[in-house]
Amino acid sequence: MTTTPGTQYLSFSLGDEVFAMDIRTVREIIQHGSITSVPLMPDFVRGIINLRGAVVPVIDLHARFGRGAGRIGKKSCIVIFDASRQGEKAELGLLVDAVSEVVEIPDAQIEPVPEFGTSVRRDFIRGIGKLAGRFVILLEPDQAFDIDEMTRLCEAPRELLAA
Repeated sequence: MTTTPGTQYLSFSLGDEVFAMDIRTVREIIQHGSITSVPLMPDFVRGIINLRGAVVPVIDLHARFGRGAGRIGKKSCIVIFDASRQGEKAELGLLVDAVSEVVEIPDAQIEPVPEFGTSVRRDFIRGIGKLAGRFVILLEPDQAFDIDEMTRLCEAPRELLAA
């Protein structure tokens, strides 16, 4: 029996749910440390970190998905990945509850995003992976963490203050 090769994904948890993103976009995983908050940012922008001299914004994945601020625990960490903005790469950090493992999911084990019949943002999700009797939500990082969209959300509070 031969298996169809799949894509490797970095899996991580938010509460009881398992998410994953294509490992080719991940640069590194670092322990949660000091994050400097930045005034007038949307709730999902936790702040910035100094990563070997570079300023890297950190996105709180709980808040980005509309679940309120994530809590920092012993296993909390920041996944550094390459986001795309107008064809150029930019580093972003994702604050997650815990990183699990790198998993390979064959293409045949990935289902399309189901129709929810509402205005749920389906473009954030690449598909639903089936792995050992559980579902893994495969994120589409270029959509879920679209820098231009997040910039517009960051500018909205400033426009309200200026009015």
